[in-house]
Amino acid sequence: MATTAISVVVVGFRHGKAIRRPLEALASELSDGDQLIVVDNASGDSTPEVAEAAAPAALVIRNRENAGFPAACNLGAAEATGELLVFLNPDAVVADGWRDAIEAPLSDGSGWAAWQALVTAECGRVINTTGGVLHYTGIAWAGGAGSPVTSTSPLSIAEQRRAGLSIEERVSEPAFVSGACLAIPRGGFERLGGFAADFFLYHEDVDLSLRARLAGGTLGVARDARADHDYEFDKGPAKWRYLERNRWATLIRTYPASLLALLAPALAATELALVPASVAGGWFGQKLRAWNDTLGALPRLLGERRAIQATRSGTTAEFARALTPKLDSPYLGAASRSRLLDALLGGYWRVVLRLLGG
Repeated sequence: MATTAISVVVVGFRHGKAIRRPLEALASELSDGDQLIVVDNASGDSTPEVAEAAAPAALVIRNRENAGFPAACNLGAAEATGELLVFLNPDAVVADGWRDAIEAPLSDGSGWAAWQALVTAECGRVINTTGGVLHYTGIAWAGGAGSPVTSTSPLSIAEQRRAGLSIEERVSEPAFVSGACLAIPRGGFERLGGFAADFFLYHEDVDLSLRARLAGGTLGVARDARADHDYEFDKGPAKWRYLERNRWATLIRTYPASLLALLAPALAATELALVPASVAGGWFGQKLRAWNDTLGALPRLLGERRAIQATRSGTTAEFARALTPKLDSPYLGAASRSRLLDALLGGYWRVVLRLLGG
């Protein structure tokens, strides 16, 4: 039974053909006192009208311009009244029981600063993400992507409880929580300053998660809460520009100084390696734009860094332990299959952790 009101924020941009089913599923899940907020990012199509028809009780906000995903999320959050904020992608359909399951970590002893649902794809047949994975160079991907749900997804919280596992044994902390279905107490979101509005698209969930970690919080996955995401990685060449500039923005803003210093050779080597990779992939122009964006934003990013680092609680070694040396994402091609690269990255990381005292 619902004990805490939640506010669900859905940001749409030209989703007129896809948003009806997700909103109808949400409307059937929400309880009295809950709130659904739809922010339309100046779609220019039927998105706001479809939202109003699919969820008549929703607050539909019509942006005058496309402000980007994180800025629109912040706008929706500013109108939220619930104690728990949930950000849900406009092409993600929640399953039966989702509402109570996504709220449960507020009171079940998990103690998480933020968490996500178990996000599936292909009508629940495969995993979209069981929690984000973050390489120490800032490259991020969805954990478990493409794995069959039946054979590789972890036991649900309820199943783990029935098996007699303790809280410590049940919790497997992701490096970051996915913005496809991200839950965070409203007070915590406000203290963190919300999403990084200047990111526009991509990596905003990584940045928010790392800021929560810096402030001493932990992250989790509410595995009883299921949401099926109509996910497609390839969304045009501009995606690479956003991914790369926001990766660097996240590194500059959130990584402690000693970690950045120890990683400087690896970060430089990564940039060199990405040149031929981007040329071969046809997105070298986007990589150049990302470099230009980062250099132009550097004074602002350094100012933001000072404010963010001032919130740090805990050691750099504790922060670093959430990162991985393995490039084992299915989206990384040959790099994920190279044993030599795996050995080099792993050896380097062991040295870094030793120097950090981890």
